Amino acid sequence: MNNLIAVAFGGAVGASARYGISLLAIKLFGTGFPFGTLIVNCIGSLIMGALYAWGDVSDLPPALKAFIGVGMLGALTTFSTFSNESILLMQEGFWIKAMLNVLLNVGLCLLMVLCGQQLVYARI
Repeated sequence: MNNLIAVAFGGAVGASARYGISLLAIKLFGTGFPFGTLIVNCIGSLIMGALYAWGDVSDLPPALKAFIGVGMLGALTTFSTFSNESILLMQEGFWIKAMLNVLLNVGLCLLMVLCGQQLVYARI
């Protein structure tokens, strides 16, 4: 039951952060490209990499893993939104933006997971 509560609270934190980051991205960059989704996916990937490495080198409580990994990051990162935005860009004829969105989200998020791991492993 503790893990379920941790996931619920983590989800509230992640969803709120996602909403705030998306609004900020629109304010800073406009609506011509889905920067908010790209930003939250990169942040979430960085944190996921760090969480994985942290759990690998220490004894993290299961409730903390559930709070961050499932709740917070599950609500923060937005693969379904990323997929929908990519399809919408294609349907509107913005093929270059769509491909850029796919390449940046996948490439940068893979890099961020690696960076998150290295941030933790470098401290050992």
